[in-house]
Amino acid sequence: MQAVILVGGQGTRLRPLTLTVPKPMLPLMNLPFLEFQINLCKRHGVDEIIMSTAYLPEVFQGHFGDGASLGVKLTYVTEEEPLDTCGAVKNVEEHIRGRFLVFNGDVLTDLDLTALIAFHEEKKAKATLYLTHVEDPTAYGLVPLDDDGRILEFLEKPSPDQVTTDLINAGTYVLEPELLDRVPAGDRYSFERQLFPGMLEDGLPMFGFPSDAYWMDIGAPAKYLQAHCDILDRKLPFDFEGREIKPSVWVADGCDISAEATVKGPAILGPGCQVAAYAVIEGNCVLGPGCRIGEGARLEAAVLHEGCTVGAGSILNCCVLSADVTVGERVNISGEAVLGGGVVIEDENDLRHGIRIWPGAKIPAATLHF
Repeated sequence: MQAVILVGGQGTRLRPLTLTVPKPMLPLMNLPFLEFQINLCKRHGVDEIIMSTAYLPEVFQGHFGDGASLGVKLTYVTEEEPLDTCGAVKNVEEHIRGRFLVFNGDVLTDLDLTALIAFHEEKKAKATLYLTHVEDPTAYGLVPLDDDGRILEFLEKPSPDQVTTDLINAGTYVLEPELLDRVPAGDRYSFERQLFPGMLEDGLPMFGFPSDAYWMDIGAPAKYLQAHCDILDRKLPFDFEGREIKPSVWVADGCDISAEATVKGPAILGPGCQVAAYAVIEGNCVLGPGCRIGEGARLEAAVLHEGCTVGAGSILNCCVLSADVTVGERVNISGEAVLGGGVVIEDENDLRHGIRIWPGAKIPAATLHF
């Protein structure tokens, strides 16, 4: 069976991280996020994957090549103009043979694909949508089902008195290839707003597959940070690499941790990281390759991409640093702050409240305090 993964979006909610790296290629646990979806497919015997690319398409093929290193076959098709979710799948139609899966490129899940496909076959469906439960149904489009699992309607962001279910579209589908005959070639066309409502109107068999599997849309900084914490907390499968030097602390080759530093789990330190004396890594931290943590610095719930430097006495809490960020001494970064690639923060700045700093910026000493 084949899968189509939609990886063409620009990831605007995750800027500035996505100004230089496509959202599906952002590091998650020091691996490209997309690798999690590829590995999920592979675990369920889906080893032919078509990538529908648009934004920075060369990054995907440059990293994954033909997929052989991951045990899959990858094909890349680039949109010349934005075609929306369903239009992007129509654009790869020539590569599709028979029934296929579709994944949104920003969803992290451990869904049982084998069970999803079996349900689709049992119901003789034309389309089957993976549905997940949410705490606040009014924030999403809801998908009510009948007793047999058939989709009754699509209810877009209902008021509280309209809520009849807590199930939402979770962005993974099983589709029959003839459905693409309903999609005009070369046009913007949406699964959610056009194909699926049209199928419902025409009475085609379309079913929902509710699941309690882990599900997270990583498209915002808070969710991106939460996904790291959830994996560290073993809420979905992950093969931790490196030496486990103490419970839930994994350290890759070439790391140099001072005997006078403190590292508490769960945490991951990538290859070649350095942690100086009296530095404290409290937990829920992921450090990319080559990160350097200065004397007396303190990190908690922080994600640092490759090559970041944190100066002495600085405090990082609940923040994301893109690659090659330099943080000076006695700097405070917290409150879901996000720093783009190559940013330089000089000494004694205080960055909080979700501040975002674009790639390459340099903040002089003691100029930002909010």
